[in-house]
Amino acid sequence: MRALAVLSLHTSPLAQPGTGDGGGMNVYVRELSAHLARSGGRVEVFTRADAPDLPATVTVEPGMRVHHVAAGPPRPVAKEQVPELVEQWTAGVAERLEAVGPVDCLHANYWLSGVAGHSLKHRFDLPLISTFHTLDRVKAEVGDGEEPLKRAAAEAAIIDCSDVVLASCTVEAEQLETLYGADPARIEIVAPGVEHAFFTPGDQSQARRAVGLPADVPLVLFVGRIQPLKSLTVAVEAVAAVATSPPPVLVVVGGPSGPRGAEELGAAAAAARRLGVDARVHRVPPQPHETLSTYYRAADVCVVPSRSESFGLVALEAAACGTPVVASAVGGLTTLVEDGVTGYLVEEGGPAAYAARLEAVLGDRQRAAEMGWAARARAREYTWAAAAAAMRRVHRRVTSRQLVACQ
Repeated sequence: MRALAVLSLHTSPLAQPGTGDGGGMNVYVRELSAHLARSGGRVEVFTRADAPDLPATVTVEPGMRVHHVAAGPPRPVAKEQVPELVEQWTAGVAERLEAVGPVDCLHANYWLSGVAGHSLKHRFDLPLISTFHTLDRVKAEVGDGEEPLKRAAAEAAIIDCSDVVLASCTVEAEQLETLYGADPARIEIVAPGVEHAFFTPGDQSQARRAVGLPADVPLVLFVGRIQPLKSLTVAVEAVAAVATSPPPVLVVVGGPSGPRGAEELGAAAAAARRLGVDARVHRVPPQPHETLSTYYRAADVCVVPSRSESFGLVALEAAACGTPVVASAVGGLTTLVEDGVTGYLVEEGGPAAYAARLEAVLGDRQRAAEMGWAARARAREYTWAAAAAAMRRVHRRVTSRQLVACQ
């Protein structure tokens, strides 16, 4: 791989995951770009300047730079307002591309960057690789109506023009085909990885002491941005219904995100008060990876009740730490959690169904330990080095053939 331009308009890989719009995509862009650079490529990452004092360019490590491109006010902007800034940002990226030296491929992340990538592909006659991370038509199926009306149409146009569309798993690949009519010959599966230097099993008691959590009660962990799609309220109601002695504590690591993040946080807090478990819900602000892994090691089980997940990086990180996962049977979570082996998948049933599965883990320590080791073994299959190797293969193929023309 020679030189790759990575587009990440609405959130920077340098931002703390779990804050604002930062989440798994931040980790994906940062880790994949870094591992590509370590293999000898040059990776130029472009994001929006969301603060007035940001340097124009940050060298993250040899071969990887992050460029802050002005578009709109130099402050955080709600994601639903970012579409108005795409044209200005695209023009700024075009100017930077001409200055940083030639690149031979574009990699757009999320639909907003895809709109920019679509334009830049034609301007510079470069192949376009697109990763969507979430898809509007998938979210619509679960009743999430927060996205701009034009998003689904934009995604379809980007898919039509992309030389390769990356899917994180077979489920996402099928969604691209069935919901968008994507050409299966142009879909490549590149699974995200996990940084095993950070996310690894360890002593649970020591982990709890390190982060100030109680040593003598069952701990259920919820990690992620707080928004309706992630279903924190379901996690609270499920923990309230668990009938273990002593009763479990729910540790929530993350902050509100999106236009309804504060609403979801308020609903979860109200549910905790209504059910009399507010003293058993501990909120923790978003954590850097080196600390977040300690929370996974401290937990007895990680709960991921999302209504939709294209992959489910939280489930993978928990598994890498040897922590069983109870997750909704949706999207990429179905490829990460082996039901009854590394954790449990919940098909339907609401909080009561999650509570039953949490009890099954918390009530049988031997079974939980077996699940944890099985989860760890499964997580070893996912590495960022493998993801980068797969991306290099995609890059070689896409730069050696004729560009796809828009229909």
